[in-house]
Amino acid sequence: MSRRNRAKRVLVEPDPIYGSRLVNLLIARILQSGKKSVAQKIVYTALEIITSKTEENPVLVLEKAVKNVTPQVEVKARRVGGSTYQVPIEIRAYRGTNISLRWINESATARSGKSMAFKLANELIDASKESGNAIKKREQTHRMAEANKAFAHFRY
Repeated sequence: MSRRNRAKRVLVEPDPIYGSRLVNLLIARILQSGKKSVAQKIVYTALEIITSKTEENPVLVLEKAVKNVTPQVEVKARRVGGSTYQVPIEIRAYRGTNISLRWINESATARSGKSMAFKLANELIDASKESGNAIKKREQTHRMAEANKAFAHFRY
């Protein structure tokens, strides 16, 4: 058994403009090379674009997008007797949120477009409407878990 202390999860502070913890988590996902002001500018511009395109509250669109992209199960590799099995495992809420934000960020980065803010806004709008690459990624993960359901008894 490990003698090290488990890392305590720090509760994320809500962002100053929208007062949402989810917006701060998204800013942390967009963050590159420690340039937080650049990441904030991208996210806030994307939320303004969402407001102008959909005429809805951008935080609600973000929450809906994250909820739609969040997977219920994932597969983890598990070695049993010399062979590796993909074992489906249920995901806790916090990990599901982090996975969905990562997938939204990757899908937005992979899009073609002018600025990252524009690409992120379009990806969030698509995800809230149950379309887009992040949703495809979730569907693919669920299909893999369904296909490997026979190995569910190899859980950790």
